[in-house]
Amino acid sequence: MTSQQLAQTLASHPISRRWPASDPDVLQLYSFPTPNGVKVSIALEEMGIAYEPHLVKISGDQHTPEFLSLNPNNKIPAILDPTSPDGKLIALWESGAILIYLAEKSEMFLPTDATTRAATYQWLMFQMGGLGPMIGQYGYFARFAGKEIEDPRPKQRYVDEGRRLLGVLDRQLAHNEFVTGSSYTIADIAIYPWLWAARDNYKAGDDMDLDSFEHTMSYLERCLLRPGVEKALNIPARE
Repeated sequence: MTSQQLAQTLASHPISRRWPASDPDVLQLYSFPTPNGVKVSIALEEMGIAYEPHLVKISGDQHTPEFLSLNPNNKIPAILDPTSPDGKLIALWESGAILIYLAEKSEMFLPTDATTRAATYQWLMFQMGGLGPMIGQYGYFARFAGKEIEDPRPKQRYVDEGRRLLGVLDRQLAHNEFVTGSSYTIADIAIYPWLWAARDNYKAGDDMDLDSFEHTMSYLERCLLRPGVEKALNIPARE
């Protein structure tokens, strides 16, 4: 497709009725600055990919027909990319899938050797299937609506499993600068926003004894100091 045709295709997508593109020539990000959301804004900032962010308020926007036309699973983040390598408009959701797509597109943060590439996928799935969901559920029971539940067992379940997973990560980081070794990858981009959320948003320091995971907390600080990360943690900006 030509650039004009891609812009027209983007404009005709139902999501554009609610979140119209100001610059239809660049990747469109539909998100909110949660740990899952900022994974993608961090990747875009660090990879230098031009994009336009759209704020999808998770208090209800994710259930609208316009957003569901892009992501039927009603979760942020999601993207529309008119600059895909094959010249077609790419519609994509699930943060892990988006990270893999962006890494392949930019040829950044995804190792080319088979061993480290496989390890990157492994640790990415560790976050997607374990660390993120467990810390997220802890946040629900510690900071959000679940904190009103008097039964202590649900919260404790996620404290215990969160600590177990943090132990796995801490042992990996005891001898590695990043999770797969010396190279920063999309696995790191997936993991450290959840550590940031646990410490700074969910205030899990005491419950999970975060300071005891010395290697993990040092790793978090290293990652947060990377160029563009501070900005990305607030994209899209809350109103």
